[in-house]
Order: sequence, then C-alpha cells, then structure tokens
Amino acid sequence: MPLDLQRIKGLCFDVDGTICDTDDAWVEKITDFFQPVAKIVKCQESRQLARWLVMAAESPMNLVMYWLDTLSLDDNFARLFTRMVKRREYKNTAFRLMRGANELLTMAEKKYPLAVVSARDEKTTMMFLEQFSLSKHFVEVVTSQTCERTKPYPMPVQHAANAMGLQARDCVMIGDTTVDILAGRRAGAQTVGLLCGFGTEKELRKAGADVVLNNLEELQALLFPVGGN
Repeated sequence: MPLDLQRIKGLCFDVDGTICDTDDAWVEKITDFFQPVAKIVKCQESRQLARWLVMAAESPMNLVMYWLDTLSLDDNFARLFTRMVKRREYKNTAFRLMRGANELLTMAEKKYPLAVVSARDEKTTMMFLEQFSLSKHFVEVVTSQTCERTKPYPMPVQHAANAMGLQARDCVMIGDTTVDILAGRRAGAQTVGLLCGFGTEKELRKAGADVVLNNLEELQALLFPVGGN
C-alpha cells in the first residue's frame, strides 16, 4: 500500500546503498569478470553476483543478514554470525555520498527527527557520517553493535524510534535491501525501498515495502511535494 504521509513523525535511514553510494564502476567490472561464474552458481544474472560481492566488501553485515534471511537460518545461527561479524576489524576507507542525500537530509530534519539504522559497525558508520558532516542531522545512530540483534530483527528500528521519542509505527524505515524492509515491517513501521543500492524491485516488494522508489530525489518529492505543506 502507498505511504500514509499523515502518519509519519520520524525517518530512519539505512546507510549502505541508501545514503552511502556504491561504486557502480566496480559493480560493472565485476559483472563482466564473473559472467561465467554467475551461470555456474545459478544466479539470475552476473550483476546480482557483482552486487553481492560489492556488498560483502563495503558492508559485510548487510551481506550476512541478507543470506541469513534468504536461507531462513534459525536464531542460533543468526546470533553466531552476528557476533562473528561484530568482531571484525575494519580498515579506513573513503566513502561516497549518495546523490541527493545531503539535500534530502537538510530538508527532512526541518520537519522530522531523523535516525540512522545501519548494519555497519559503529566505527565505520561514524567514519562515513563524519566524512560528510552528516551527524548533525541525526538524533540517534543505531549500528550493528547497538542492540542485541541487528536487522532484519525489529530491535534497531524500535530503538531508533524510542530515541526520537516516537513509536515505531510513527516512523518510516528507508533502505535498499530486504533486511531493511523486514526490520521496518516487523517493528510496525512503514517502509520505503530504494533501487539506488543493492536491492531489486522484485525482492523489495516481496519483502513488503510500502513503496519502491528509484532514488533519494524521488523520496524527497514524495515526502515534500511542491506546493505541499
């Protein structure tokens, strides 16, 4: 169903593939290189395999949680993998800001409290936010280390809502993967799936996204229509 704009009181943003851009050049290079491999592992297309590999390089937790959900692994396995990835050391890296992110966040914070809900660890999440001076926009930053369980469990979204003084049902979870959509839905929030990251329209809709948009510019137009209040 479409978003109920009147119900929205707060916004929760994923990081990777949502406000942090993926290097599409790397995706294209890997797509070409792994074309034969994609057929062997029975991926629908080599680009899908490339997206998974880039996801693994840029945010291992996102990839782990994607596969946990896809394979329907039980809670014990989920907890084991979550602990393992939390202990991983990350090297310093340069990030890329998603097109339209700064404009949207600047406009959105004038109307709503904002929160980050990321599957990244705290260190690299803060590195990204600080690189682009984005921390000032957010009331709360939720990472893979904030709650006992990370996305696709609802706890991170619930935590963010509480920090903003809201109930989860009053929030919108915005992200590019099924784990974002599932976390939002399980928390009772509305959800927006974005196609500027790793997810496909089919998988985002199957996960239950209330609306699927191409990019942040379309989200801005939806939340703040020209001539609207």
